[in-house]
Amino acid sequence: MHSVEAPAIRRTALNAVHRQMGAKMVEFNGWDMPVEYPAAIGCGIINEHIAVRTSVGIFDVSHMGDIRLAGPQALGAVQHISMNDASKLAIGQAQYSALLYPEGTFVDDVIVHRLAADEYLLVINAGTREKDFSWVRDNTRQFDCAVENLSDDYTQIAIQGPKAVDLLQKLTDADLSAVKFYWVTHGKLCGLNQILMGRTGYTAEDGFEVYIPSDEATSARVWYEILAAGKEFGAVPCGLGARNTLRLEGKLPLYGHEISDTINVWEAALDRFCKMEKLEFIGRAALERAKAAGLKRTLVGLEMTERGIARDGYKVLDKGGREIGYVTSGSPAPFLKKNIALAYVPLEFGAVGNNLKVEIRGQGAGAVVVPTPFYKRPKKAA
Repeated sequence: MHSVEAPAIRRTALNAVHRQMGAKMVEFNGWDMPVEYPAAIGCGIINEHIAVRTSVGIFDVSHMGDIRLAGPQALGAVQHISMNDASKLAIGQAQYSALLYPEGTFVDDVIVHRLAADEYLLVINAGTREKDFSWVRDNTRQFDCAVENLSDDYTQIAIQGPKAVDLLQKLTDADLSAVKFYWVTHGKLCGLNQILMGRTGYTAEDGFEVYIPSDEATSARVWYEILAAGKEFGAVPCGLGARNTLRLEGKLPLYGHEISDTINVWEAALDRFCKMEKLEFIGRAALERAKAAGLKRTLVGLEMTERGIARDGYKVLDKGGREIGYVTSGSPAPFLKKNIALAYVPLEFGAVGNNLKVEIRGQGAGAVVVPTPFYKRPKKAA
């Protein structure tokens, strides 16, 4: 009998830096990642979360994957495999989208960037890297375009919060004020040429994600330069803990929680990103059938009205205590100072104001259906 070796845990180029800074490390989708940094340097999940909402926080998101499609039929390939309409993208623009199975359920959600006339970059999730790349490659063979997995080529750093643009502007020659939300630019950053900087993120705040060469020395130098430049703004390093609470406040979906291979686009309430009017794409026919059949369940926001935290996977009950659904993501919301959750429930229980319960340690704790997102960033004064 052959023994099967467990896959080695993966490390980003910044792993040693996180450890030097005293970060608490956890295994996340096969990666050794910081969940939070020590309180001694002004961090911890709550402080990191508040920093992003009020000033700026810095994240290592190099575990995310990157797939490049380039060639004469790159647009046709992207249109075939994704639900949003990439033909609407100008060069330098990005959009939220998803790769779907023929059943209309999720392979993964992605950010599609149009980098040149015939070149697109898909940013994908860490836990689905290999699956996504195989799926994209296998489903674009009929198109005249190259498909490359660039996931290990970049260290990806997210600079997030209302002061993110001020911080990054100190380090680059690109005019960041000219870059709108969900657009990208290239420029010199920390002495490196032609660095991709996208005004995107996963925190429900303004901010940028930058892509630098993935060698350890360069990655560490840029990380520390960003933190030093952010000192005047109170910038702090942030881990996966704050990333999760921030995205939950903003109702940003996480694969394996709000979206998966058993959840369709309508159930996940992501229909505004699904362009049914464009030509055929994988999953479209199933989505048409699902729409005609009608929704059976829907994703709702819950706010706890009684003591207790609704955690991922907890049962949702009706007022009489009957199980009707489940929590996909739940935690305290540090900025809102409430205990919140996202949950799938039958359509008839999804109206705002409905009183439900979440089973916590065998007891039903009160919750109410509330509007989502729980948090929207304030509009800047004109």
